[in-house]
Amino acid sequence: MKTKKFLLITILTVLALNATAQTHQNRWAFEFATGASYATADIGDANLKTGLGFEGTFHYRFMDHTGVYLGWGWKKFGVDQSFAGTNMDFEETGYTFGIQFKHPLMNNKLNYVLRAGGIYDHVEIENNDGDIVADTGHGLGWQLASGVELPLGRSWALVPSVKFSSLSRDFESGADEFSSKLNTLSTQIGFYKTF
Repeated sequence: MKTKKFLLITILTVLALNATAQTHQNRWAFEFATGASYATADIGDANLKTGLGFEGTFHYRFMDHTGVYLGWGWKKFGVDQSFAGTNMDFEETGYTFGIQFKHPLMNNKLNYVLRAGGIYDHVEIENNDGDIVADTGHGLGWQLASGVELPLGRSWALVPSVKFSSLSRDFESGADEFSSKLNTLSTQIGFYKTF
């Protein structure tokens, strides 16, 4: 229920911004990004390996250099030994949202991109059979990102970026419950299409 309310508020906000914005071409964009993620600390006694993930994000530019974004992403980290057992996978999935600033560099051939926003994610622990052993439930976190937009054509661009995300959630392990923080540093390559 909370997820539906959150998505409804986000969609209404984007539509309100659309109604008040000036009309220009290429205000909308979609980006598909993939890359590696590195946990900056252990979760309990679980030492997370390098993770892989992907993200799909819609962007809406309401001013010349400023816009908003909304997307969904997935990251998977393997673990040899953890409080939940051996050979587990920690998967972080959920939504991203925020504001983006993009400005030209080098005579408009490149753009630098800055993003600040939130995440509404949860972490699941899965065993080798794909069964969910634990789920933290969704909660709010935050993220910061920066990158460079390299044009590939009239409406396509390549966006290498670095992103830091932070999510604090509670895990239950048997009768025990403990708070944990999943901080990740991600390096991504995004394919960006304006329309």
